[in-house]
Amino acid sequence: MDLAYLRAHPQHLPTFLTHQRIRETPVSGGVCVARRLTLDDGTSLFAKSWPDSPAPDGMFTSEAAGLAWLRSARAVPVPEVIVALPDLLALEWITPGSPTRSAAAEFGRALAVLHRSGAPEFGASRPGWIGPLPLDNSVSQGPWGSWFATRRLLPYLRLSVDRGALSVDDVTAVEEIIKTIDSYGGSERPSRVHGDLWPGNLLWGADGRCHLVDPAAHGGSRETDLATLALFGGAPFLDVILGAYREEWPLADGWEARVPLHQLHLLLVHTAAFGGGYRSAVRAAADAVLRT
Repeated sequence: MDLAYLRAHPQHLPTFLTHQRIRETPVSGGVCVARRLTLDDGTSLFAKSWPDSPAPDGMFTSEAAGLAWLRSARAVPVPEVIVALPDLLALEWITPGSPTRSAAAEFGRALAVLHRSGAPEFGASRPGWIGPLPLDNSVSQGPWGSWFATRRLLPYLRLSVDRGALSVDDVTAVEEIIKTIDSYGGSERPSRVHGDLWPGNLLWGADGRCHLVDPAAHGGSRETDLATLALFGGAPFLDVILGAYREEWPLADGWEARVPLHQLHLLLVHTAAFGGGYRSAVRAAADAVLRT
């Protein structure tokens, strides 16, 4: 099987894999099983599947649609989708490299262009996924605050409570933020956002560019993408990324004070999905919001 054949017959890829007709090399894939595929013409692809087939309904087709939507903005490099099946996703292979200041500056400018390309509303026309969890993409014309509270905070607060990942005081703090969210400002028209932009979803390529992977793409606040870049150790050259971004498209007043508010979404996703190990980060973010 070569790339031309695969483009014409993407539905045949699972059969070729089952019969070991394609060379596979395991690679890191987060919550999924990932491997590098080498086709007969030497082309490499990145493929991922769910550990226990079948995959959750719509997970890979939603990701494929999000990748294509981000890629259509022609801003930040995004891998091309080659195969999108219910239980298998195969993308253009990006050879990994190392982050550099010049790549970070280029990425910051390109991210601003991506965000500015916009979205028709908050949310998306398709259901979403973030990590192993469903993402409610029900659309809204805004304002941003009420949409963010009901679609990005409250569902993961409830899931976190259900699994016992947060204390009563933690829940009370987040509920207070949800009730008063409009007081924090920052409402803008929807941007075209990645939606899960922690540093692990930046792929620094050997081509000297930074590529976006594993999106939960939708119409949202650009400040959310920028805030989550600072999580879990922070993106390399984050100051350069933010500086280049702001030169391309300045941020609204008060954006720095809203960083923990935007981070709260992804932190609650982590307590909902992975448990109490992220509890202290949720509480620290909530306390920081309530001090503003």
